[in-house]
Amino acid sequence: MWDRLWVNVHLATDARGTGQPGGDDFGIILNGAIAAHGGRIAWVGSQADLPGAPEALAREVTSCDGRWMTPGLVDPHTHLVFGGDRSAEFAERLQGVSYQDIACRGGGILSTVRATRAASEEELLHLTLKRARRLVANGVTTVEIKSGYGLTLEDELKQLRVARAVSRHVPLRVHTTFLGAHALPPEFTGRQGDYVAHLCETMLPAVAEAGLADSVDAFCETIAFQPAEVERIFEAARRWNLPLRLHADQMSDLGGGHLAARWGALSADHVEYASEASVRAMAESGTVAMLLPGAFYFVREHQQPPVALFREHGVPMGLATDCNPGTSPILTPTAVMNMACTLFRLTPGEALAGHTHIAAKALGLDALTGRLRPGMAADMALWDMSGPHELSYWIGGLVPQTRIFGGMPDRNLT
Repeated sequence: MWDRLWVNVHLATDARGTGQPGGDDFGIILNGAIAAHGGRIAWVGSQADLPGAPEALAREVTSCDGRWMTPGLVDPHTHLVFGGDRSAEFAERLQGVSYQDIACRGGGILSTVRATRAASEEELLHLTLKRARRLVANGVTTVEIKSGYGLTLEDELKQLRVARAVSRHVPLRVHTTFLGAHALPPEFTGRQGDYVAHLCETMLPAVAEAGLADSVDAFCETIAFQPAEVERIFEAARRWNLPLRLHADQMSDLGGGHLAARWGALSADHVEYASEASVRAMAESGTVAMLLPGAFYFVREHQQPPVALFREHGVPMGLATDCNPGTSPILTPTAVMNMACTLFRLTPGEALAGHTHIAAKALGLDALTGRLRPGMAADMALWDMSGPHELSYWIGGLVPQTRIFGGMPDRNLT
């Protein structure tokens, strides 16, 4: 017998994200049923095709009363572990001070670094769990969490330990990313080359030996790390067989998308200024273009990512909250989906694909989660809505009736 069976449910099994509005862009099965056993999806299809009476097939049968089931949402780019907040900087930007100017005078990322270093591991875990539970309540079943606000070996390890601990307290699949190349720490002012060497020779090996990172990221930008420096970091990460990701082409075109593709990175993130050469390279490598409309909206960026080029060349477009204190203080993936549709003109199908199986691809987890298919993890969300397009319609206004993680329904999402 199956462990659980959900009946009288409409299924959005596989958001295809074709870029064509209208039609079935979601892999819809009306009047469907879906079963879980051993944490995996055991059966999915039309309820009329079930191989017997529901009560004879599963130990627990739930009628969904005509609601919609989608894959659980995947949030593949977050900075959940941090201390302090940057609301004062938000007020400054409203008065015309640029993000770059704030960063150059020691604000921005470095102000969060100071607050994160000052916080204990227990304090950081308490803050992070509050944020993670918000994501869970909004239908997220898999989340990526970066370091990058410590910038010393001790503090980066502290952040990564907190990120690893999240899944022991909250039913979430957590992918951790070492982002030591997020900013230049104050101890290395004027010595960026020395810090890159320290990253490659000391920090990254220690992180890898501790088993605390599932991937390595870097911030490739004029105010952060140059392409040649990123290549040194990627070379070091490859020695430890760690997958690569990149903050690329957010504020300028440094060829970050092309660099990410050349190194076979899982994703290039932000990519507002990505060139057609970068887009072509990403298409050849299979690198996901990770769109982060929350940051685009919050910093009032004007340069949109080249969505038409991504479509033309077949580059998969993922979505993430990019939850962080400086440029994207958001914990609601459905609001991100609305922003992607409104600001970047994605279709609702592309938006749901971006927060499910394409998001999972950006973490190397697309064989495990992000679709409702037999054999995949039974990570799902049940919504009271007229159809999956409605997820991108309300500006963060929809929350799931139930979230299922590994076949287990959450009894309390608050």
